[in-house]
Amino acid sequence: MSAYRFEEQHTPPPARQVTDVAVERFEHIFEVDPKLMTVHVAQQLFPNWDTLRIAASRGDHLEWMHRHWAAEVVSGQELLDELDAGDGDR
Repeated sequence: MSAYRFEEQHTPPPARQVTDVAVERFEHIFEVDPKLMTVHVAQQLFPNWDTLRIAASRGDHLEWMHRHWAAEVVSGQELLDELDAGDGDR
């Protein structure tokens, strides 16, 4: 078992700018650019492994929410296609 090293576990990889408002530090894990989150939302420091754990559990949580609360699940792509086709008044 390796020793706990605070700096290794709490320093995320460098951010890659994806859009004007989003960065990616870990593959397929997007976050709001921290530069935009300094005034109204205090940033929290937590370990890299916790970021990966939270991201890995999102699918399970979403499935649970759908099973328990959703009468119908509509894909985001379906909504975008409707908007592109001009059916946004539905």
